[in-house]
Amino acid sequence: MRNSLEKALRYGDMLEVMYEAKDGSISKRKIRVLNIHGKTFTAYCFLRNSKRTFLIDHVLAVVPVSVKEKVLI
Repeated sequence: MRNSLEKALRYGDMLEVMYEAKDGSISKRKIRVLNIHGKTFTAYCFLRNSKRTFLIDHVLAVVPVSVKEKVLI
């Protein structure tokens, strides 16, 4: 997971992650990684519309989000 997060940070990519909260609940979130610090990372979370801190070990899955340009005719 860490490699995927570092790559997204380097290239500014948006990710979709499955994340397990401390209470065991699981959520799917779209994020943009801002910083990585040891066992945690900070990202802008589009679900909560705010900057959040996440535990790397609680990320269950990571998928890059592809944003395609729409062409207007």
